[in-house]
Amino acid sequence: MDGKLLIEKLLAYAKAHLSLHDSDVDYMRNILLSRFALTEAYEGAANLSAVGGMEIPDELCKELSEYAVVHGLIEEGEEERFCADILGILTPIPSAVNAAFWETKNSCGAQSACDRFYDLCVKNGYIQKTAIARNMKWDFSDGKNRLEITVNLSKPEKSNKDIAKLLSVPQGKKYPKCQLCKENEGFEGTASHPPRRNLRTIKINLGGENWFVQYSPYAYYDEHCIAINEAHVPMNVDERTPEKLLDFVDIFPNYFIGSNASLPIVGGSILNHEHFQGGRHLMPMHAAGIAKTYRSKEFPSISIGILDWYNSAIRFEGEDRREISAFAAKVISAWNEFSCPECDVICRTDTQHNAVSPIARKIGDIYSFTVILRNNRTSKEYPDGIFHVHPEYQNIKSEGIGLIEAMGLFILPGRLKRQLEEIAKISCGQTEYDEKRLSDHTSDLFVHRGMIAQLMQEGGARDMEDARARCREYVNRTCAAILDNTAVFKKDEKGRAGFAKFMRALDLEEIEK
Repeated sequence: MDGKLLIEKLLAYAKAHLSLHDSDVDYMRNILLSRFALTEAYEGAANLSAVGGMEIPDELCKELSEYAVVHGLIEEGEEERFCADILGILTPIPSAVNAAFWETKNSCGAQSACDRFYDLCVKNGYIQKTAIARNMKWDFSDGKNRLEITVNLSKPEKSNKDIAKLLSVPQGKKYPKCQLCKENEGFEGTASHPPRRNLRTIKINLGGENWFVQYSPYAYYDEHCIAINEAHVPMNVDERTPEKLLDFVDIFPNYFIGSNASLPIVGGSILNHEHFQGGRHLMPMHAAGIAKTYRSKEFPSISIGILDWYNSAIRFEGEDRREISAFAAKVISAWNEFSCPECDVICRTDTQHNAVSPIARKIGDIYSFTVILRNNRTSKEYPDGIFHVHPEYQNIKSEGIGLIEAMGLFILPGRLKRQLEEIAKISCGQTEYDEKRLSDHTSDLFVHRGMIAQLMQEGGARDMEDARARCREYVNRTCAAILDNTAVFKKDEKGRAGFAKFMRALDLEEIEK
C-alpha cells in the first residue's frame, strides 16, 4: 500500500469536496507526510479521477485505517480516531466555516447555507451516512395519526438510572467536560471520548447567550441538528426557554427546534448540558390536528388548542412573537405548579416532578409553538415512572421517551433487529416454541417471552414474511401504547377533566364547535 499515493488521493478529495485551495496544497501535503511518517512525496502522475465522484469518504477511510495499522501509525481499535484526525486536518478551520455559512445565508437564505454546511459535515466524515443507512425504518398509520419507527443499529441502549447519574457525576478536570461542550470542536479524542477533530459548528446567539449549532453524527432524521449552550450548564426549561427557541427559528426558519424536559425519566439522555434538538424533518406530531380550541383574553391574537395526539400537548400559533413567547412562558410556569391528584399528577414532593418539552416552528410569518406536558413521578405499581413506558412494553423500549419520540419518531434499540428475526422464526415454526427455554433469564429472548406467547396465542404465521409482518405490527401497536403511557391526561373521563382544569388555570375559554 503506497502511503504517498494515498496522500495524493486525500488532497484531491479535499480539493473536490472540502474547499482545499490550490495555494494550500503543498502546505497540506507536508502536514500529511508528517502524519504518515514519510519524508518525500509521490512522484509521477496519479489517476485520481475517481476521487472527485465520491459522495462519502468511506473508501478513503478504509485505506487510511489499513495503512495506519499495517505501518504502525496506530494500534488496532484506533482507526476511527485516526480517520477523524486526518479528515479534520483537511476540513476548513471553524472561522472559515462560519464565514462561509453566514455569507451564504445572507445571500441565498438559510436552507442554502444549511445545505452547504451539511454537505461539508458529510464529506468530512462527521455525519456517518453509511451507519445511518443501516438503520431499519418504517411508518405506521394509526387512524388519524402516523408514527415513524427506527431500529437504530448504532445507538446503545441507556437505562433511566444511568441517565440520572450524569447529573451528579463529579466534573473534576475532564476535558472536554462532556460530549456536547464547545471544546469538542477539533478534539482528537481518547479511549473514553469519541474523536471530534472533524467536528465543525456554527456560532449563534439565543436569548442573549452564546450557543452553537452542529449536526448529529448519527442522525435520526433529515438534517438532525443540535443547538448547544457554550456554557456547560444543566438542562433547565423555564420561562426564558421560549425566547431561545424563537430566536432559533428566526435564524433557521427552515428547521424546527425543541427541548427535552429537564428531568430524569421524561428527559433526554444528556441532562448535564443545556441543548436543543431540531432539523428539517417534519415530525408526525407536526401533522396532528387540534382536538379542542380555546381563546385567551390576555393573548387575543393567537390560536390555542389541545393537540389531537397520544400524549398531552398544547399548540398555539400566531404572528405576534411577543404574545407567543409570553403565553409559552405562562404555560411553563403554570404547569410547574399544577397538580391533579385524580390523574396522578403531583407537581412536586421533595423534588420537582412536572416538566415540559417545548417545540417551535416558523411557517411563513406564523410562529407555531407546542408544549408537551410531562411528569416523572414513580409509584409502587410503576417504579420506573407512572408516565414512563409501562413494564409490559419495556421489551421493545425501556429508555425514557424524550423529545423526538414524544413527537412520534421512535428510536428503538438495535438488539431488536436480531431478536425480532428470531421471534419470527418461532412464530412460523422454523424454530421450536420452547416456553421453558424462553423463561431462562440468560436467553436473548427472555424479555420477549410475553410477546411470543401472545403471538402464538393469535395463531402461527404462514411463513417468514407473514411472521415478520406480525412482529412489526406488534411493535407498531406497542409504540402507540407507549405514547399513551406518557400522557399525563389520559383519553378517559378523568383525563379530559384534568386537562380542562389545567386549561382553566391558564385563563382560557373553550370554543365550542
